[in-house]
Amino acid sequence: MKKTAGLAVFCVLLTTALAASAEVISAPQVLRTSPDTVLVTWASPSPVDVYVSDKPDVAPAQANRVSVADQDGRHEMKADLASRPYFTLRDPQSGETLHVAERLVPLEQGSNFRDVGGYPAQGGKHVRWGLIYRSGGSPMLTDADVRRVQGLVSDMVDLRSSEERSLAPTRVDGVAYAAVGYSMSKVTNLSPTTPTTMGSPYRNFPTMLAPHLKIVFAKLLANQGGLVYNCSAGQDRTGFATAMILSALGVSRDVILSDYHLSTTYRRPEFEMPRFDAAAQAASPVAALFAGYQKDPEASKPRPLFDANHRAFLEEAFDEVDSKWGSVDKYLAKEAGIGPVELARLRATYLE
Repeated sequence: MKKTAGLAVFCVLLTTALAASAEVISAPQVLRTSPDTVLVTWASPSPVDVYVSDKPDVAPAQANRVSVADQDGRHEMKADLASRPYFTLRDPQSGETLHVAERLVPLEQGSNFRDVGGYPAQGGKHVRWGLIYRSGGSPMLTDADVRRVQGLVSDMVDLRSSEERSLAPTRVDGVAYAAVGYSMSKVTNLSPTTPTTMGSPYRNFPTMLAPHLKIVFAKLLANQGGLVYNCSAGQDRTGFATAMILSALGVSRDVILSDYHLSTTYRRPEFEMPRFDAAAQAASPVAALFAGYQKDPEASKPRPLFDANHRAFLEEAFDEVDSKWGSVDKYLAKEAGIGPVELARLRATYLE
């Protein structure tokens, strides 16, 4: 009897140890290698089956299997710009599955429009793809771009100032739209050409953007379809909003900062604001501000989002939250009405 019990305990410990040491599918990524081709890559010690669907979170049985027992960690396939393929990677031996899609939504005249899905979160889960998007401004989208965005989201929250929204209204229609008025004077030193001055305004974001976050989180809790939120560049105010959303979902700060820095790669400043002529400059100080950027060749190049000490500007906003409210959770509870019950609902909805 003792031998049997001892053997049972040994088997449990051995199984646990093997499970803990077993490698899993990791580092999944989808990159667009040409306008009509995407490349899926991953790492795995075992062969992987690759499935594709036009909807996120589809079970393999409902998806199209495009590669069987793939051992080289890559699969390339045709996918035009009008399509948004969602991939499922499955280890046929263990049954483990992992979803992945393109991080950047390819738009003809958009900037920094990207999915925040796929990031690892608490409890070994990941943020669901195809539900939460962050973006730069959308005043110059083509008709095809507009149709594409309409197919992805049902709600848009515009984080831009009253002046920016008046000068460069979004071209996206047919979706629910929300914004909160405030003056650009609160963020005028957020200059893409003078990044060393950007740290201080980040400390204003927790207070300035609290009304916007209430709207964003209310829409996330309503869960009525995809949501996109944006500012002009999609990096500063949008970066703070994303940091709060991902923090609420249990994503680590290191991962949040990595996502934040992707804006340097994905921005296309030439499509964030229309060109302003002399008359517009005379009529509006904000138009004059952006016209000045447009005359500066350096402004057409996204700049790294860190200070002279290589510290991310976003950390200034985290510092403010931590020092004034004590933690992100306490900040969200007080300023956005997101307490433990709401956090649990968000994680149940947006994690897989």
